[in-house]
Amino acid sequence: MSHIIVVGYGMVGSRFVEDLTAADRDGDHLVTVLGDEACEPYNRVLLSDVVAGSRGLSTIGLPAADHPRVTVRRGTPVRSIDRGRRDVVLADDSRIPYDHLVLATGATARVPALPGIDEGDLPGGVHVLRSIDDAREIVAATLNARRAIVLGGGVLGLEAATGLAGRDLAVTVVHPGPALMERQLDEDASRVVESTLRRTGVDQRVGVGAQEVVVEDGRLSRVRLTNGEVLAADLLVISTGTIANTSLAADAGIAVERGVLVDADLTTSDVHVHAIGDCAQPPGGSSGLVAQGWEHARRLADLLTGTDPVSVATGAGDVVKPKTRGVDIVTMGIGGSTRTTDPALRVMRLTDPSAGRHLEIVVRDGLLVGATAIGAGRIGTDLVTSYTRRTPLPADPAHLLLPAIAPSAASTRQDSPMLVPDRATICRCNGVTKADIRAEFRSGATSLEDVAERTKATTGCGGCTDAVCGILDWLTQDSRSQVEPTPREERFTPEKHDADRPETRAS
Repeated sequence: MSHIIVVGYGMVGSRFVEDLTAADRDGDHLVTVLGDEACEPYNRVLLSDVVAGSRGLSTIGLPAADHPRVTVRRGTPVRSIDRGRRDVVLADDSRIPYDHLVLATGATARVPALPGIDEGDLPGGVHVLRSIDDAREIVAATLNARRAIVLGGGVLGLEAATGLAGRDLAVTVVHPGPALMERQLDEDASRVVESTLRRTGVDQRVGVGAQEVVVEDGRLSRVRLTNGEVLAADLLVISTGTIANTSLAADAGIAVERGVLVDADLTTSDVHVHAIGDCAQPPGGSSGLVAQGWEHARRLADLLTGTDPVSVATGAGDVVKPKTRGVDIVTMGIGGSTRTTDPALRVMRLTDPSAGRHLEIVVRDGLLVGATAIGAGRIGTDLVTSYTRRTPLPADPAHLLLPAIAPSAASTRQDSPMLVPDRATICRCNGVTKADIRAEFRSGATSLEDVAERTKATTGCGGCTDAVCGILDWLTQDSRSQVEPTPREERFTPEKHDADRPETRAS
């Protein structure tokens, strides 16, 4: 019997264990999980919701491993890997042998080298947001804080900023790049986001960095910027990216660069050692999205158990939808700062900063290969559906933008879940379609918790929660009407409506 050790019990490590035990139908593998944190696994993506107050800490937990062939040891850091003996060494010098070692060590928050702060000992009032303890400390700090600065205007930085503003703090985002979320947005799109953020109570300094964090009596007092401006603050949240946890691999002589180098099969330079999630650097690069880590987990579980891989098109690859209160942002594929001049690309855009609206679509060979939608509501959802489903576009793709300037036409389209085709992907992180939710509903999963347990929908970024709830409400009402039918002949089934309305789209 093979013994697999998993180092890391976060979102990806716990999903790998779940996928492995499901795929190991013959019971050929024993699994030992070594988690650095002492708590059960939790959804790290939803920590910004905890800061915003829209979720409690108790609601972001993930199912704990419960299997006779799985042993979980929480609060058990690994000190080193002995590749010669093929075992791991724990802090107490004890050793655990392995046949295969899976590194799911994730990443840590990057703390910039600035006068006034030390990565190993942050002063009072200065925090990162990477763990459940970080979220708890930030929430506690908001009770006495009035002015907050968020250093870094990426996805997590904007989520944290809008969340803090929702707690009635005066918030300023300081971002040295030329555009907020510059990996996804260009400067024109950023200007629209900036103006919308100001209306929600979040100010910004874009193109300006932090020069010094001023600490008095052991606590944050103010932040000096590179343009000479000084901002007073009671709370500073640092959101300047992450660093892959590669030290275990590097110390063991395993090849690393930005992450632990792996091939297409998630195998490192040592054939007995694998890496998945944020700590891994696959051939195509890392997106930083949890969906990619979950794809790693499923693929490696299939490979180690000899199971034929199941192709699951999550459609999540590079679709980004920040949980920014009051600011609707959706990006996908080629666009923004990632777009280069290419004669094969056809680009159309509509920008209206005064209305807080910006739309850009990128088309190649009749397919949508990229899009940016800010303040576009349902249009952003339509674009995600076209992008993830690779739907052939109209002869004139500009029609995709027309609903933004013809609200009367758009208003004839209803938002009812009835109009969502069964094939539409509702949960992009886990590849759950409307048909999957309907099937589980028919088999007794009538609550959000039931659907999450059976399909994993809503357990990723959480952005599909409202859509799933809407579908469940519709299914519940529809099932009741089937029990007590109405005599009105104009009622028709969702299936027929889907067949008659191919232009319907996902929530």
